[in-house]
Amino acid sequence: MKPQPQPQPPPRPPRKEKRIRRDTNRGQWNSKAEFVLSLIGYAIGIGNVWRFPYLCYRSGGGAFLVPYMLMVILCGIPLFYMEVLIGQFSGTGCTGMFRLVPILKGTGYCMVVVNAYCVCYYSVIISYPIRMLYYCFWKTVPWSTCDHHWNTPNCTAIEDLHNHVGETLKTSSDEFFHLEVLRISSSIAELGTMVWGQLLSLFITWLIIYLCVVRGIKSVGKVVYFTAPFPYLLLTILFIRGVTLPGAASGIKFFIYPQWDRLYDLKVWSDAAIQMFFGLGPGWGGIVNMASFNNFRNSAKFDSFLVVSVNVFTSIYAGFVVFSVLGFLSEQSGIPVATVATSGAGLAFVTYPQAISMLPLPQLWGVLFFVMLFILGIDSVFVQLEAITTSILDEVEVLRNHKWKVTLILCIFFFSMSTIMCTNAGMFILQLFDWYSSALAIIVVCLVEVIMVAFIYGIDNFMTDVEFMLGKRPALFWKIAWKYITPIVLTFVLFTSIIFLRKITYNGIEYPTWAVAIGWLSFVSSIILIPLYVVYIMIIKRDTMKDSLKKRLKPLDWTPADPDDRADYDQFRRERKMPAFMSDTEA
Repeated sequence: MKPQPQPQPPPRPPRKEKRIRRDTNRGQWNSKAEFVLSLIGYAIGIGNVWRFPYLCYRSGGGAFLVPYMLMVILCGIPLFYMEVLIGQFSGTGCTGMFRLVPILKGTGYCMVVVNAYCVCYYSVIISYPIRMLYYCFWKTVPWSTCDHHWNTPNCTAIEDLHNHVGETLKTSSDEFFHLEVLRISSSIAELGTMVWGQLLSLFITWLIIYLCVVRGIKSVGKVVYFTAPFPYLLLTILFIRGVTLPGAASGIKFFIYPQWDRLYDLKVWSDAAIQMFFGLGPGWGGIVNMASFNNFRNSAKFDSFLVVSVNVFTSIYAGFVVFSVLGFLSEQSGIPVATVATSGAGLAFVTYPQAISMLPLPQLWGVLFFVMLFILGIDSVFVQLEAITTSILDEVEVLRNHKWKVTLILCIFFFSMSTIMCTNAGMFILQLFDWYSSALAIIVVCLVEVIMVAFIYGIDNFMTDVEFMLGKRPALFWKIAWKYITPIVLTFVLFTSIIFLRKITYNGIEYPTWAVAIGWLSFVSSIILIPLYVVYIMIIKRDTMKDSLKKRLKPLDWTPADPDDRADYDQFRRERKMPAFMSDTEA
């Protein structure tokens, strides 16, 4: 008997390519207004009030607007628009966007780390107005006189300051902020104890933040209807009061009077580029993340122009508000505007409060000013925190149904990390991280983004994607800007930022070498993730370097998140005979 042949197993079906699973239920803005208001709230922050006006005055007054507007038009708008398009097309946050060039995904992790540093120190900054509000309800605002327990023999009324030239004296508002609010130590080396009033203010700040973002864009989309427009009401009230004060005209003249010879100064152009860059906020992931919740066919160009225009207008408008009051302060004290003008915390918490203490009802003007600062700042934290949260949820699928828990854990974590800035040395620590952790890193991130889109993926491919999404191919200007102008400007900003980077000081006190080293380490700790991810991918995939680079310089499932849009896009690419993207199995 012949042996019966063994039955052969059925042929294995061909292996289907697997797509990266993306959450199509991430949420969507209920209206275009929510998206635009969230971007306005994000792009417009405290820096518009306390940095731009002083920078404009210091860098040539009205003449500064020439390089600033050039930088906005040639680099700011193209970069802003590009990030909106990336987020809207991909439907993912600041880590998922690097499916465009997978080997650069470490840049997304870098953005998350930089945002983490920023929300820590920025939350402390916006907690200062909460603290100052408490003192606004005193019968006499405490920064107006020198008869409090925290004052030293060096304290003097600002009206008498010009009579003591050469003496080491401090104004009452300066001593109030540093000796009462901050209770500042002699240097960063003297950590001191916890300032409990400041810790309470920080806790209140994080509680408000959590309540506003607990439901993600569902809650943020509602909150921005108040937090985005309300500061303009307060700015307008302060503007009307400011321009009607004696001496306001001299202050405004200092702000806008053009000094055309300053345009020959390279640092003026560098300052204009840096202000444009950090005023609009590209590179942090917030723009990409907010745009990822858009309708796929949303007209993104109008949104970008609108937000950038409102940002520029706000900076100039705030300049009138600030310098009208500084002119009044100059006239009342006899000190030149050039001497009283300052920027940063010194302007917001020392000089401006000193000026409003000379007005009738200083408590009212103090409340309006500090509420405005708080609301301007908190919108930026909303977007940055949401960018971090969304990145985590995009990467870790099991957490997607526990967003409120993830948000709560992140708020508790960042609050805990920020508490060290509520110690006596807190302001020194805050300035250190503000100085080093984010500025250079974000410039590098934006440079990587532009290189990724224009040179690795290809500017023509990107414009074709935009054509599919919006139904119209972008104009030639955008191609030139994205491929040539923006990379050149970003390179200029990076090199000039390094060249003009001066040694960090606060209130005239220099930082020790070990503290500067920590500052540089905070910068390296984020930016190092870009090359580390490249090395990691090379090791785990075990390809030859050439094969690995060849694969991972190609897009990984770069398609719209919505299944219907994705199917249309696949058909669109086939009709154009464009190559298929690398699948998850190939990666």
